[in-house]
Amino acid sequence: MEPNEKIFTLAENFSASAKILTAIGDETRQHLILEMMKMGNCMGVRVGDITKKTNLSRPAVSHHLQIMKDAGIVKVRKEGTKNYYYFDPEMEAFEQLVSTLQLAMKISKKLPDRSCE
Repeated sequence: MEPNEKIFTLAENFSASAKILTAIGDETRQHLILEMMKMGNCMGVRVGDITKKTNLSRPAVSHHLQIMKDAGIVKVRKEGTKNYYYFDPEMEAFEQLVSTLQLAMKISKKLPDRSCE
């Protein structure tokens, strides 16, 4: 693949990763991800469970979970009127992001040194 083709591919990959970059770029969502990991409930967690562990309101937690769901970080399982949030076991969004970052590193390493030292 030509260098310009790689850069074009990288641009497409960054665009495809925009939602997960937005989701994990927010400090509150980073905190929610860590809290959910610490809770470690294999059945998933409910909004109320997360609200108790954070200083966020239920609507705020729901809002952040929706962004994380749209980004492919979490999924939701409904049981009657209850919603359980859990990490996507396929981790496709994270895999796409890792692949994008690896391509960026590969391209960057082949660029000439312009540090002017």
